[in-house]
Amino acid sequence: MEESTKLVDESTEALWYVVHTYSGYENKVANDLQTMVENRHLQELICDIKVPVEMVPEIDKNGKQKMVEHKLFPGYVLVKMVMNDDTWYVVRNTRGCTGFVGPASKPVPLTAEEVEKMGVEKAAPLSVDFAVGDTVQITAGPLEGFMGLVEAIDTENFKVKHKVNMFGRETPAEVEIGQVELPKTTGKIRLQRDRSAVLIERVHRVRARGRRGETTPQLTTDFWRCIYYGTESYWLH
Repeated sequence: MEESTKLVDESTEALWYVVHTYSGYENKVANDLQTMVENRHLQELICDIKVPVEMVPEIDKNGKQKMVEHKLFPGYVLVKMVMNDDTWYVVRNTRGCTGFVGPASKPVPLTAEEVEKMGVEKAAPLSVDFAVGDTVQITAGPLEGFMGLVEAIDTENFKVKHKVNMFGRETPAEVEIGQVELPKTTGKIRLQRDRSAVLIERVHRVRARGRRGETTPQLTTDFWRCIYYGTESYWLH
């Protein structure tokens, strides 16, 4: 009696595989597959299903900035599974799925290095162009138009905590990341310093210029800006 031919190279541990889908069907394939896994009690064999995304700022039709979800790998779904003929069949026959990524559609698992580089098992970090200690402008919501000093950035929940100067008092506030931006810097150089370290560096630089005999008004202005503003951000024309 002939031994039955295996459709795939079976694995004994759950590994990450890449599944190709029709464009725009990524979430549907992931949701349908998850439902099938639960209905067939396959949670120990098909352990995780991901459609990796990132949040990026975009300008809407009203000129306001908002955070929009973008797929990191359009047309693909990542599945962590123990590969055998049965699990292959379940995934491959999910509506919207066109096959596994691999030679001749033969499933090939991601290597540990690829998993790490793709950030599969951790959330993709959100990139913002401001940092704690920066002064930002609120561009939307009840506090639109106010300036605030950033105290904390929560990239997981897309929130920014800062202090806003309202009626002469500093008031703590929290807004969405997409509702703040750095002030316009046309014609100016923004000096974002590492607190006292940069202050000391600039004081030494100013003193060195003084020893060279540079006693211009700009030199005096630079020195007193260093002393007066201290650890705060400031603008230098």
